[in-house]
Amino acid sequence: MILDLSVILPSYNEADNIVILINKILANIPTNLDAEIILVDDNSPDGTCQKVKDSFHDNGSVKTLLRTKDRGLANSIHAGIKIASGDKILVMDTDMTHDTELIPKLIHVSKMYIMVSGSRYCAGGDMEDKGHYYFSLIYNWIIRLLLNTQVQDNLGGFFIMNRKDILRLPLDNIFYGFGDYYFRLIHYVQRVGYNIVEIPTIYRLRHQGKSKTNNISILTLYTRSLLKFKYFITFTDPKNNKNNK
Repeated sequence: MILDLSVILPSYNEADNIVILINKILANIPTNLDAEIILVDDNSPDGTCQKVKDSFHDNGSVKTLLRTKDRGLANSIHAGIKIASGDKILVMDTDMTHDTELIPKLIHVSKMYIMVSGSRYCAGGDMEDKGHYYFSLIYNWIIRLLLNTQVQDNLGGFFIMNRKDILRLPLDNIFYGFGDYYFRLIHYVQRVGYNIVEIPTIYRLRHQGKSKTNNISILTLYTRSLLKFKYFITFTDPKNNKNNK
């Protein structure tokens, strides 16, 4: 059955947040849409997946995928995309930093653009965690310089896209690692000529639980990933290859 919308929620140890989040998502999906919510859980030891099964056992629109191999944020999103049934795919974090009230606007704007990205750095965007805000802002400048992306927020992860269009991208070259998948997604969206627009969003503080990221380790991971990807596209894309005649 083809649905209008699939919401993909990659999760790890979000038992304190996940039921509240899913209820908020259900409340903000327009009632005229046939939608599904897919929790893709990396075998969370806190029982995130089971909590969703128990809480929404009578709601067929809430589905779960438990993953025990090839775990990780980007791999989870990729797995969710593979099983999604919606014409449009919406991806958001499960720590409640992404604003569920923005969902109707994302859906509406996606009627005119292939990809709509919630942005902290376009006019009107912000982040309650100011330290993280400026750390990510500086790193976005570096990404834009190296990859020549035309968007402000290359590390967001809050987006909606047509399923048929995202499936035309080289997903294996995009969805690996952690949040670094997002600058690769932006690159390929622009490379194939898809239109993309950013709409402002304010990232909230984590609702419950501890963050699973560390700024120093993330900086190291993203820098290694960015340089490898820059090298990869320089020597594989004819448009970027100086030796191409």
